[in-house]
Amino acid sequence: MLLGDNPATLLFDGLYLEHLRESIAMQYYFNGFKPGDPTDFRERGHRLVTPLLADLPEAVDVLIVGCGPAGLVLAAQLARFADIRTRIVERKSGPIMKGQADGISGRSIEIFQALGFEERVQKEAHFLEAITFWRHDTERPENIVRVTKKIDGRNVFSQFHHVVLNQARVHHFLLDAMRKAPAQLVPDYCRNLLDMQVGDSDDNYPVRVMIERTDPDHEGQKETVAARYVVGCDGARSTVRQLLNLEMRGDSANKVWGVMDLLLVTDFPDIRNKSIIQSANEGNVLIIPREGGHLVRFYVEMDKLKESERVSSRNITVDKLIAAAGRILHPYTIDVKEVVWWSVYEIGQRLCDAFANISPEDADSGQPNVFIVGDACHTHSPKAGLGMNVSMHDSFNLGWKLASVIRGHSSPELLHTYAGERRAIAEELLAFDRELATMFSEQEVAGAKERENGPVATKLQEYMVKADAYVSGTLTHYAPSQITVESGHQHLARGLEPGKRFYSSPVVRLSDARPIHLGHALEADGRWRIIAFSNPEDPTDSLSAIWKLADFLEKASESPIRKYTPAGGDVDSVIEFLVVFQQGSRDINMQDVHAFMSPPKGAYRLRDYNKLFCPDLDNGDDIFDKRGIDREGCIVITRPDQHVASVLPLDGYETLATFFDGTMIPQNK
Repeated sequence: MLLGDNPATLLFDGLYLEHLRESIAMQYYFNGFKPGDPTDFRERGHRLVTPLLADLPEAVDVLIVGCGPAGLVLAAQLARFADIRTRIVERKSGPIMKGQADGISGRSIEIFQALGFEERVQKEAHFLEAITFWRHDTERPENIVRVTKKIDGRNVFSQFHHVVLNQARVHHFLLDAMRKAPAQLVPDYCRNLLDMQVGDSDDNYPVRVMIERTDPDHEGQKETVAARYVVGCDGARSTVRQLLNLEMRGDSANKVWGVMDLLLVTDFPDIRNKSIIQSANEGNVLIIPREGGHLVRFYVEMDKLKESERVSSRNITVDKLIAAAGRILHPYTIDVKEVVWWSVYEIGQRLCDAFANISPEDADSGQPNVFIVGDACHTHSPKAGLGMNVSMHDSFNLGWKLASVIRGHSSPELLHTYAGERRAIAEELLAFDRELATMFSEQEVAGAKERENGPVATKLQEYMVKADAYVSGTLTHYAPSQITVESGHQHLARGLEPGKRFYSSPVVRLSDARPIHLGHALEADGRWRIIAFSNPEDPTDSLSAIWKLADFLEKASESPIRKYTPAGGDVDSVIEFLVVFQQGSRDINMQDVHAFMSPPKGAYRLRDYNKLFCPDLDNGDDIFDKRGIDREGCIVITRPDQHVASVLPLDGYETLATFFDGTMIPQNK
């Protein structure tokens, strides 16, 4: 267990959200499901206005194919750069309004915070606070009984809770972030990808894409776009993947599941908790309470398919799904008032051979310029609620790398790390999902102890409890590479491990004594961070270690900030320097610390006072203790995707410079 994993150390984090939960008990859908913004109280027939369709340009830097969560997260990142020409095309006629994925992990909300809209998600979402396990009654097997009810263990691994919210709402927030970003990006709907040709890598725009319009006024019209990079976020049947001749390999469990979003009346006591029900003979159900206080999602296990049989041949209707759910829940009943959305699917775990047109193993032959992301390169069951989350994490990994290369800050070789890092994560995901899906369908026979003492924990329950950290999305661990370096100084920050995401903790901002989470300073803006944790010395002393580090970063020719910041750019536009002192916020005079810690920026050269932090000693939240930071201090380098890149001593100037030399292009030659 990492330092800080103990729930007792997260009291502040819980209090941080308590006022939010008390103020967001929104209830809606009383009179039926209404898509879109639940705070929009106009008539039921209201629909979001689709932007006017515009012609595509002849050339772009990045063409994103697909407006699912993976495509929109990538677009939201790239839209932050007005100097990057990005377009995102979608075959549908507009944004989705309901259905599809719903679970949002704590790690995903950390990403939403970096993109600027996590509060909107939390305002509408249902917080998953508890999980219940049910199975058949050993005395009356036709009935189900509760085995246990426990607190959702995923909520201690991030300052944000695991929540549930309609994927359409997540799309809406991402679309809004794109629209309001410097690039003012909106999707180009009614576009169907027909063909793609990858040319000479010496060409500035080596990828030629042919697109067909399907909107009524331009139906059948062809458009040709030249792109520096193309990213396929177009789902499990990805056209981009097919045009690259990449294969999905894996297996299917030949098991059919149905999914329904329902408004219903029931006497099942745990309808507003996540519930897993394993019946004796009727199959299994996973119940997920949804936003609004009334909407509920049912995952219903159906019949096993024969070898080579497809789910479409079964003619499964929503009435059959409802009837199956009713049988599994016996003796409880359900009275369905409205079916908001439903679908059927087969369980299968499949992984693509490669995540780009040139794999890391073939780096000698060139650099990749076509990528696939999310369901386009890995598919699995939705039991753990990881599909949308992992897809968005794929994009969050790729987005900053594309931006860095396009803007000339990094070599194109950086792009190989996307496939190298994310394919390994996908392999872990499929192994986890394969075991979980098998356990969902296994029927355990009661032993003598259970017959005597009543229901005991099932293998499924035990497995899911152990997997809480994994499902929270916080265990992602990237292997050593040019951007993740194990320097031999891990003892200086035991709770901030290279390759893992920066584990946030409460601090107090020195300038205004405001309590915040340090991780919230790491915006999704493409910047690296050098976070210095000071030693106990007086930071206003010019002989202190933190003063000397600031002096090096400001003045030395080897300073990565001097070396990699473009001429005329703000000093923190590529690499931002943040400092966490050991003293309390009342013990340091802001004006007495090194001037480089609050540098002048912008047209008026106003000083940025938001880079200095102190432990929240008044509330007993000392980040040095919670994250195992050595009292002699250290440097933690964080990547633009919030993952820790390396841990160094405060005086490790040479190693600090060498790290950035390995991935970035000098700007001031």
